[in-house]
Amino acid sequence: MLSYILWDADPVLFAVDAFTLFGINFGPFEIRWYGLLFAAGFLIGMQIMTHIFRKERKPQEDLDALLIFMVVSTVLGARIGHYLFYEPEVLFRNPMEVIMPPYRGLASHGATIGILTALWLYSRRKSSRLTGQTFLWTTDRIVIVVALAGACIRLGNLMNHEIVGLPTTVPWGFIFKYNNEYPVGVPRHPAQLYESLSCLTLFFILFALWNRMKENTPRGLFLGIFLIWVFGLRFFYEYLKENQVAFENTLPLNMGQILSIPAVLVGIFFVIRSRQNKLPAA
Repeated sequence: MLSYILWDADPVLFAVDAFTLFGINFGPFEIRWYGLLFAAGFLIGMQIMTHIFRKERKPQEDLDALLIFMVVSTVLGARIGHYLFYEPEVLFRNPMEVIMPPYRGLASHGATIGILTALWLYSRRKSSRLTGQTFLWTTDRIVIVVALAGACIRLGNLMNHEIVGLPTTVPWGFIFKYNNEYPVGVPRHPAQLYESLSCLTLFFILFALWNRMKENTPRGLFLGIFLIWVFGLRFFYEYLKENQVAFENTLPLNMGQILSIPAVLVGIFFVIRSRQNKLPAA
């Protein structure tokens, strides 16, 4: 039996020194696993959405607009959410920090709010209305790929040695070599891996359900399942994780748990609402 796992994966995939090309100076810069996995979530997700659009006979040309809505809303929502929920004093003191590097904070709850807002705007487009891409139709398909993207992002957190778990004696505890926030050499719960595997499992469940029901999917069902699964598990995983900011140490529940409760309740509402309808409703 293992007593712990030494996690020494380098967060940087490769680095390039400064160089000059055609009289223009470039670099230095580095490609990190986190950024690569973040981008992979979008790229693979769009291939899956292309398959879904084709099977349900939706116009392929709408996918470009959908990708833009998703990328912008995910990044802005996650950034604004981080500062609003965890560092509000920074947001109000210097709002430009939301869009300026270094990008040191992304909040999944903020990303969720941003994505839902963007999908509501997407569904209001004339072409979306004409082709039956209502808010709930769109969200029920998007959450399939968001679950996969969530798995990629949490795997990126693992590669970044961040969002670590509490110290543990379980044999699969990870010692994070490149995390300098906490004492070195202490085995911890690989909370990022727990969440990544949970999101990957949800992706397979939702995709299998969609493959069986397709256009007969009750509107809001997948959205409800997604919110209950992701944020219900998030609530319990927070008991295994270090708090992100100091003020959470004085709270009975940390910010991640507080924000997860309404998300789960909204999910329950959508599941109940979807099951009350025999046929899909807009």
